[in-house]
Amino acid sequence: MSKQSRRQFLAHSAVLGASALAVEPLWALVPVKRPAMTIARWAGSGQLSGSRVDQVATRLTEKAIEGLGGLGRFVRRGDVVWIKPNMAWDRTPELAANTNPAVVATLVRLCFEAGAKTVKVGDNPCDIAQKSYGSSGIAAAVQPLGAKVVYLDRRRFRMTNIGGQRVKSVPLYPEVLDCDVLINVPVAKHHRLAGLTMCMKNYMGVMENRRVFHQAIPECLTDLTRFMKPRTALSVLDCVRVLNDHGPKGGNPEDVLLKTTVAAGVDPVALDAFGAELMGRKPEQIGSIVKGDQAGLGTMDYRSLGPKEIAVS
Repeated sequence: MSKQSRRQFLAHSAVLGASALAVEPLWALVPVKRPAMTIARWAGSGQLSGSRVDQVATRLTEKAIEGLGGLGRFVRRGDVVWIKPNMAWDRTPELAANTNPAVVATLVRLCFEAGAKTVKVGDNPCDIAQKSYGSSGIAAAVQPLGAKVVYLDRRRFRMTNIGGQRVKSVPLYPEVLDCDVLINVPVAKHHRLAGLTMCMKNYMGVMENRRVFHQAIPECLTDLTRFMKPRTALSVLDCVRVLNDHGPKGGNPEDVLLKTTVAAGVDPVALDAFGAELMGRKPEQIGSIVKGDQAGLGTMDYRSLGPKEIAVS
């Protein structure tokens, strides 16, 4: 083949190749490495209180999700999404017993923007559901956005085989299991039995007969997390306000610390380890974190994931 003919052949091949890749350019064929975990911290100045905390919580949540590659990484058009916050207690947001309503509302909005068909928000409260949903501020924050606030009907819990080493079966709520996307959204807080309650412990809000777990919380939470983790697209840890003592219900404003941080990722053990450190504890002091790590459900060495740190102002 002459040089001229070869140039013509290569040029013709390039045109054909470009046509074939018109929908998927070369850069789109290269896998994009996205972080497994993000940590968004408030770096602004001035005192924060009231509605200003909610504004910051919104920004932190947006940036934490954006750092992971956006909620479109997890939610597809037409999906039914269940957002599982902690809203177990008849407590206002300032007392940090429940997930911050601005964090939950931001996730609802981002789900719809990603194309979700339906977004459900629900928990299995310890206090009366109507009071907990109301006092938490979550129901009022998400309903105007189009979310369906679900009061879990205790008659509908279904005994489910979770195949755990200690817990073989437990009553779980079917709508949570049947959704397309599950987003776990706990608040970081003290717990008198578990030490701390965060991502792994938050799964107890989709089940009944929780007293069984109190006999061996680390082992039971590991069994439940092993079952729920493959069904969970994403976990978002609310550390805007944390309850540092007298949890899980609290009630004293002096026990609340303003940490103005939101962490997000796909590893609940790593997120719990980060939350423990943020609250001044060592991850190895929290039994569920240790057991989760040992079971291969994630890593308590969250720094090994190379979390993306985001300063928000």
